Amino acid sequence: MMEYFHHVEQTGEEITVTNNKIPTLKVVPIRKHKTVDEVFADLRGTVKIDDSIMKPETDE
Repeated sequence: MMEYFHHVEQTGEEITVTNNKIPTLKVVPIRKHKTVDEVFADLRGTVKIDDSIMKPETDE
């Protein structure tokens, strides 16, 4: 049984456990180690930062 848990941990793949061909449990990794580039890959090129972001909104 532990070899399945180690497989999930090492590969990041999910395992579905069935009972009489009915899915009953899903074993998933708690966290997947991703790089910053992987986490934000779908946003790359879609976000624009304006220079005014650092300017105060009110006079102090």
